[in-house]
Amino acid sequence: MTVQWQEQVSLKPYNTFGIDVKARYFSQVQDDQQVRQALGQAQQRGLPVLVIGGGSNLLLTRDIDALVLHMASRGRRVLSDDGERIVVEAEAGEPWHAFVQWTLAQGYCGLENLSLIPGTVGAAPMQNVGAYGVEIKDVFAGLTALDRETGELRDFSLAECAFGYRDSLFKRNPGRWLILRVRFALTRTLHAHLDYGPVRQRLSEQGVTELTAQAISDAICSIRREKLPDPVELGNAGSFFKNPVVTADRVERIRAQYPAVVAYPQADGQVKLAAGWLIEQAGWKGHREGDAGVHRLQSLVLVNYGQASGAQMHALARKIQADIFERFGVELEMEPNLY
Repeated sequence: MTVQWQEQVSLKPYNTFGIDVKARYFSQVQDDQQVRQALGQAQQRGLPVLVIGGGSNLLLTRDIDALVLHMASRGRRVLSDDGERIVVEAEAGEPWHAFVQWTLAQGYCGLENLSLIPGTVGAAPMQNVGAYGVEIKDVFAGLTALDRETGELRDFSLAECAFGYRDSLFKRNPGRWLILRVRFALTRTLHAHLDYGPVRQRLSEQGVTELTAQAISDAICSIRREKLPDPVELGNAGSFFKNPVVTADRVERIRAQYPAVVAYPQADGQVKLAAGWLIEQAGWKGHREGDAGVHRLQSLVLVNYGQASGAQMHALARKIQADIFERFGVELEMEPNLY
């Protein structure tokens, strides 16, 4: 099918902040052929290309003078099954949570802790998304990406993706690789990750006596719905700042003034701090400037109350970053990609 281009398209429906900016050109692609076709046409016109999926990791601060390519590919399949280990593959445009629920319905374990994360399958490896003690790298079996420089397809192994905390080869090389499909190694046996107390507590509150992947997913969905606003009702991109990793010496200096600082020692001797705790201690929780604000229940989430521009959201984020650095000597890094 020939790929269709539209002009001057509002991106408000395509980003979870609900920011109303326009794309000079917009095209929705559903398979590899359409992807290649759209990229080829953009190259002929000398146009840059911005690839988006669910739009849950974007902060759009201006109109996009480019071709915005919306990945709308769908499909999921089992590649191998030896009775215990199952390798499944999903197209980049598959909604992430729907894919997770599909794996659980098949009786496959591994993705339950990553339930209700917004976005698409293709975006998940970009950020090495993670929640409640599990990251994409823990269940990753490979992916196929298009090299936008050569037009060739390439398969990536776990090591080749160079995953880090909310980081990957793909995030560090924006514009080079276009992820087409991702593979995951799942199991029939549950290997539960219940390191986070709230998950165990919620399972207990729900009266769960038989621990299953679905029960863990249900508990995590329940927690996330309480903590995080629904982007359909209140524009947001989930956690806006990464949890900063700092030296042990820095933590001790903070602890001298704030004994209750929330800190998680890392294997390399550094310490991960809870960005939400820092922001709340600094008094930003519930803060609002026009329609740009910090959520009243979750200080790690910036929200658009309706008509905030991307520039206004970014300005608020910069104020928070400056204040946290002044108070704690800690630099907060934004999770969403800024355009």
